[in-house]
Amino acid sequence: MYDVMAIGNALVDHEYVLSDAALEETELTKGNMTLADIEEQQQLLAYFKLAEIKPTKHASGGSAANTMYTFASLGGKPFYACRVGDDIQGQFYLKDLHEAGVVTSEKSIHTNGVTGSCVVAVTKDGERTMQTYLGTSSDIAADNVDFDALVHADWLYIEGYLAMSESIQPAMTQLRQQAGIHNAKIAVSFADPAVVKFAKDGLLNMLGNKVAVIFCNSEEAKLFTDKKQVKAAARALLEYCQTAVVTDGAKGAVIAHKSNNESEIEIYDVATPVVANVIDTNGAGDNYAGAFLYALSQQYSLPECGRLASEVSAQVIQQFGPRLISQDYRDIAQRVLSA
Repeated sequence: MYDVMAIGNALVDHEYVLSDAALEETELTKGNMTLADIEEQQQLLAYFKLAEIKPTKHASGGSAANTMYTFASLGGKPFYACRVGDDIQGQFYLKDLHEAGVVTSEKSIHTNGVTGSCVVAVTKDGERTMQTYLGTSSDIAADNVDFDALVHADWLYIEGYLAMSESIQPAMTQLRQQAGIHNAKIAVSFADPAVVKFAKDGLLNMLGNKVAVIFCNSEEAKLFTDKKQVKAAARALLEYCQTAVVTDGAKGAVIAHKSNNESEIEIYDVATPVVANVIDTNGAGDNYAGAFLYALSQQYSLPECGRLASEVSAQVIQQFGPRLISQDYRDIAQRVLSA
């Protein structure tokens, strides 16, 4: 019924462009995600208002949701489990996904809940820094998960941010068990350096004995493995997965793959298209994972998966916001995969 079932935090993004000096005033860690309560987020927004920093974009977000949006726009059939409130923001959020072809469940809607929000601060170098108020998503649990969606899915995709959520861990274990029963392959995204720094135990629970694919960037890979070089980190990740996909910005990506009999390791270097003007890196990794997973689900080779993913993420960082329009994804796929 579905190519992939995913689970993640549901967040509406509010994007701001600001200087490095203004970002320093927020005391947020550049390039990282910081969790906040509603009062802390209101204080941040009050600072932006006082500094006359106005929002540039209001869009649906959330790491796994962005990945599934990409997957659906390319032609895949994804199901997404999350938790939103029955408020205007929640309606806006789910409408965006449904229009792109991402299926959700009524179980995702929490009566009287407040939909989570993420303030995305984008500096002039295009780097994104996030402060996240999870809202009702902080209580995502088994009741919000339609486990039947996994019965006929080929893949289970898990967002790394959920490693910070204690309430979801029992459901995470259940999902991994059900994936094993129904022969669904598991892909895990590390999502953010902060996840590796502060919630490594949660990540290890997601990975279980081993998963099919890990998606991460070079900083996350090095933090997780304690390796100093990207290729060494990618190799070390193969202890936890069959395929490790490590992105490294303009330097490209490294794909490490261990054969089924574990006797041979293959390493692929995938170049990143040259981008003259990086505007906003928000969602780049999410889109990379979505495009890579889509091509993988269509039986393309690992280098081909990497090329599609690189082209998609290169396009995303040349605009504000974490998503392209659906036709753009299809145009890129037509150009890259038919070459």
